[in-house]
Amino acid sequence: MRLPLFSVLLACLSSTKADVTIYGVFGKTTTVPVQSGTDIPTTTTSYLTTHGPARFTSLAAYNDVYLPPPPIPSPAPDTAFTVNIPNSASNVVGLSIPQAGTFFGFSIEMSVATQLIGTNSSRLFVPFLNLMALVVERAGAVHVRVGGNTQETASMVDSFPDGRILEKDKEDASNPTSTPVLDYTIDLLYMLGNVSSLVNVKWYLGIPFNDTSHLRLEIAEHGEEILGDNLIGFQAGNEPDLYGAFSHGHRNASYGPWDYFGEFSQLTQAYASDTKITRKKSLIAPSTQGGNWPDPLNPANKPMGAEAVWNTGFVQVYDEYLSALAVEHYPNENCADIFPGDSEPLDLLIQLGPYLTHNNGLGQVQPHLNSTMLAQTWGKPFLMFETNTASCGGFPGISDAFTSALWAVDYALQMANSNFTGALFHAGGQNVTYNPFTAAPTNESSFHQWTVGPIFYAALAVAEALGSTNTSRVKDLFPNNGNEFTPAYAIYENDQLARMMLVNFLDDPSGAHDYTAAISVGGQQFGEGNAVPAQVKVKYLLAPSVAEKQNITWAGQTLGGRFQVDGRLKGTEDVQTVQCDQTANTCQIKVPAPGAALVFISDTAQQQAAAPDSASTYATTVVTKTKNTATVDPAVIATSNGQNGKNRGIGGTSQGGENGAVGVRALAATSALVAALTAVLVVGLSASLSAGLLW
Repeated sequence: MRLPLFSVLLACLSSTKADVTIYGVFGKTTTVPVQSGTDIPTTTTSYLTTHGPARFTSLAAYNDVYLPPPPIPSPAPDTAFTVNIPNSASNVVGLSIPQAGTFFGFSIEMSVATQLIGTNSSRLFVPFLNLMALVVERAGAVHVRVGGNTQETASMVDSFPDGRILEKDKEDASNPTSTPVLDYTIDLLYMLGNVSSLVNVKWYLGIPFNDTSHLRLEIAEHGEEILGDNLIGFQAGNEPDLYGAFSHGHRNASYGPWDYFGEFSQLTQAYASDTKITRKKSLIAPSTQGGNWPDPLNPANKPMGAEAVWNTGFVQVYDEYLSALAVEHYPNENCADIFPGDSEPLDLLIQLGPYLTHNNGLGQVQPHLNSTMLAQTWGKPFLMFETNTASCGGFPGISDAFTSALWAVDYALQMANSNFTGALFHAGGQNVTYNPFTAAPTNESSFHQWTVGPIFYAALAVAEALGSTNTSRVKDLFPNNGNEFTPAYAIYENDQLARMMLVNFLDDPSGAHDYTAAISVGGQQFGEGNAVPAQVKVKYLLAPSVAEKQNITWAGQTLGGRFQVDGRLKGTEDVQTVQCDQTANTCQIKVPAPGAALVFISDTAQQQAAAPDSASTYATTVVTKTKNTATVDPAVIATSNGQNGKNRGIGGTSQGGENGAVGVRALAATSALVAALTAVLVVGLSASLSAGLLW
């Protein structure tokens, strides 16, 4: 019998705690996990200074690559400037369409759904629920896609002998992204439904598109039935403009936009005749990556991405099936480092700088501006269905550093300004560096918690910037004479100025390149009265350096360092109050280098900024044995792991696995002790609106 939605049992990793070795911006950092507050680390300097790709022995998600911040540009941008802005949206030229608070969402590779969401419908991962609840508190809901390359080969099966709900077979992984063939059971969909019964998560799924002559529509049939209103739509084809070039989906090298047009026709015919699918207008396409389609009739002609699809009349022909239009795009790629042989790996020291400029976001949206305009004329949402810092897993020292948080804030708001209607930031497994959140490796989950990437902090900042009214309209202000290192955005809510986001991409620990923006609202130049309030509220996104990986805070709170995240913010929220000069009609806002400041201007926005944390947290029903079990002081364990285990061939956590764990060096006796800490099931309801996690 299927468990009712509210009867799920939530899984946790362990109640055991131990000191762990993490790495801060200046190298190795030893901290003690705490229940609340922020750890204060001691550090030693360790930067990568050699040009070329980084080399490390850990799993990519936990690499210890730190890149020295770029030097201050010459000439440096002004550190004091005025931003004049109307109070009424009617006086703003080029304001975006209304945006929802759910704009910043997540994309989870289908093959790792059971690593990040839950093991099955009865055991959901508490950190995932808590992280989603943080976004929901700010945005009202959160949009999550489960799909990617692995959805293309996915097939629903009745069950697996071992009781799992998802299994992959890499033997047929025949393309550059090592995409496995994937089998899953219907319980995967029940798992997503159970998440939505606890947290307001809405889902995107994907229809397998590798064989359109034998379409597998079970995910649409059962997804609609099980998820109901929590289902947003189905992607039809993942990066079809790469089908030919990289044999994604095993097509011919000549595969082009008209081939995709024809295969989509096959899908719509099957969709129309399938009586189990009642919501026919639920497809999302074309999800092109932005590459060049081949043109066998004219090899010199290489039409780009979505534009080539629009030129076939795709939207007009399939309008009754299309709920949204979508593209996918990464600003760079690290494929040569992951799959060597085809090209030279990129130099990380050279790649860092372009992520720390407003020009990056502008450059990413520029190829899609015509498409966003067309989408409005066609009455369709236009989504960035998958994105992140770099494809093929991202760049160590960039994708997992504070650099990526500032980049994601600017990029997301630039997409909103450019009339995208949503952006999904991708998460993979342990072998990538750009994850917004990463579960502990399975063989370490009894003594390690999760790890959050800098991009998740950006998600919180953008969610608060856009709010939950679904009326927010965004304007890129190009302040400071349009300087690329000091961008700013205005957010209008219900046609009145509500918030501003100010970013400082520079890195200067001396404070000499912190800047102060004098915000002036309304005034005669806009035909308005002076509108600066007596005071404003400010929340800061901060880290000591753009190279920092763990000591990152949003409004003074952190989720914790590596292997320390349970999904709850730690520490006391710091919402600063800045007094304004209403006579001069200015408010002085300081933005550290590096950092971002979200300024709450309207009365309603300030009330929301000062509201107490109301995010639900979730207790678990699976804990470590506490009776008839040997107990050892965690501090003793942390300092008794032998002398040079790595040199003795036991540096990993799996037999023969050199790259298993970072910072954990256990002798056989200690490993046996950890193995003895087995989990037992404890009866009880899983959801708790006030109780903390049992780790």
